[in-house]
Amino acid sequence: MQSQSPKTVNHSRTTITELMIPSYANFGGKIHGGILLSLMDKVAYACAAKHAGTYCVTVSIDGVEFLQPVEVGQLVSLHASINHVGRTSMVIGIRVVAENIKTGEIKHTNTSYFTMVAKDDDNKPTEVPPLVLESDDDIRRFLEAIKRKELKANYKTELANEKTSMQIEENLHLLEKERVVVKR
Repeated sequence: MQSQSPKTVNHSRTTITELMIPSYANFGGKIHGGILLSLMDKVAYACAAKHAGTYCVTVSIDGVEFLQPVEVGQLVSLHASINHVGRTSMVIGIRVVAENIKTGEIKHTNTSYFTMVAKDDDNKPTEVPPLVLESDDDIRRFLEAIKRKELKANYKTELANEKTSMQIEENLHLLEKERVVVKR
């Protein structure tokens, strides 16, 4: 495969804005987290596909923490940009904000990172264009993505080690202050 021309972050920057309607709400009157996740996946796909020029799939999601609730009637804007590219993968940073259209108040509800992989016509991973970093923010986001990847790998290794070496009897004391009842 011949090498593709590099593309800028701005080339694929994507924003989706959607009105939050009553059918999106849970019994507490707040917007379902699943609705927001679906919208984040949609904007991540649009951004990744625009950069890759081909179909893309979500392979992981990092950092989904809902900082503030989203209300019915608010406009939610999902701002996506390519933060990092590998050979076939891209990390898409997504900033979600909710706007009260009556008061004009805008609140940041969460930031998440979706890793997407480009696929060819045979559904095999395919190379994506290199990324042109044009600003200090672009560089910082790329470097942060590298650091997140390192930390995630370290966490996976440490967790696997803990799982394989966990001795239940030696660690039962950790349950003393937890809200559990152990019945064996």
